[in-house]
Amino acid sequence: MAEARPASLYAPSAMVFTVAQGDAGAATVVRASTLSCAPTAQGTHPSPQAACAALSSTGGSFDRLLATPDSDRACPMHYAPVTVTADGVWQGARVAWTHTFSNSCAMSATLNGNAVFAF
Repeated sequence: MAEARPASLYAPSAMVFTVAQGDAGAATVVRASTLSCAPTAQGTHPSPQAACAALSSTGGSFDRLLATPDSDRACPMHYAPVTVTADGVWQGARVAWTHTFSNSCAMSATLNGNAVFAF
């Protein structure tokens, strides 16, 4: 019987990120990006190195991508949901993360400066 050996020294990290209009489960994807972080940062993401660094800083908890909304930014109170997703494998573990914001302004205020969804 052959011994199982890993194909790489790095745990796999290959993700697909989406931004969609609507509530989770009924949203229409308006943009998407791919990202692989091991052994090098690559994919269709416009800033793969920055996105991989941001993901690494979460320690595997994707809720840490969400910051306290910028208190100097006023957003309208209308409901036009925007849903972001992260699906794939991060450092060898399966990920299926979704978060819905009340509107695009709330999304921008919460993800301000976050490289992961800056595509």
